[in-house]
Amino acid sequence: MPLSKFPRYPLAHLPTPLEPLDRLRRHLAKDGGCPRLYIKRDDCTGLALGGNKTRKAEFLIGAARAEGATCVVTEGGLQSNHVRQTAAAAAKAGLKCHLVLNRNVPIETAIYRENGNLLLDRVLGATVHVCAPGEARAEAIARLLPALKKDGEAPYVIPTGGSNQTGALGYVAAALELQRQAKDSGIAIDRVLFATSSGGTQAGLVVGMALAEAGTQVLGIDIENEAETLLADVRRIADACASSVGVKRALRGDAFEIRSGYAGEGYGIPTAGMIEAVGLLARLEGIVLDPVYSGKAMAGLIDLVRAGHFGADETIAFIHTGGMPAMFAYADRF
Repeated sequence: MPLSKFPRYPLAHLPTPLEPLDRLRRHLAKDGGCPRLYIKRDDCTGLALGGNKTRKAEFLIGAARAEGATCVVTEGGLQSNHVRQTAAAAAKAGLKCHLVLNRNVPIETAIYRENGNLLLDRVLGATVHVCAPGEARAEAIARLLPALKKDGEAPYVIPTGGSNQTGALGYVAAALELQRQAKDSGIAIDRVLFATSSGGTQAGLVVGMALAEAGTQVLGIDIENEAETLLADVRRIADACASSVGVKRALRGDAFEIRSGYAGEGYGIPTAGMIEAVGLLARLEGIVLDPVYSGKAMAGLIDLVRAGHFGADETIAFIHTGGMPAMFAYADRF
């Protein structure tokens, strides 16, 4: 397997379950035809309440250890799922962890500023650096790295969302895992749908499907009104990742698809569709989505089904990318 040549540190509970969403399908079928719906439970990866970034962290922490790092440095917003899982991964691997965070969502409630992922970051032992007003995270990291090196540390920098060609390997592996599960279950998945933001998850899935020579369409739901910029990032990460794993053919242009219209006012800002989607999954399937990523992506799936975008004979797998701890930071919205 091409992935065996890359350093990898085991962190995730794999394979994650692939479950039918039969009650949601029956509910949506009241308005017309509805495709067969499945959910890939990457909220169940296990590390510090789970999520998709754990798959990426296996390869990123593996690379950090291979390079002799003593600490990892990464970045995100106050309620970043990525930084919470990176803090947990570093703790498990025996590495120090520094998190550079900024206030990238205009929510000023005390519960948002103190609860959810940010609370867990501190419980996990990470050192949290909050940017000053107007300060870019890149500026704060540029200031932090020399200080760490002066203290004798060997830092390994992980980008936003763990989204580079190394982190994307986690979702190359996930695509192959999904195809095996589908085959074992006797189903053929026509589309895989998920929240897309920093690009690594989508890039890895595109490369994984190409490596598997699968015809499954990869469809990302833009959750921050940055589809054009994001598409360029996904292509760049996917091309580098494909080269590293030995995909022999150039990635097709139609393999990259991002659907806009479900981000509302922007990243982290709740929408009515997200509120509905979170409620439906909870009450019909007993599954908790998150308000920033999977909630908006599920709102996109529900809207596309209602609009007749998918055929009733299709099979769609929705990837639950995790993020449940953020629910507690958004408690006032529910």
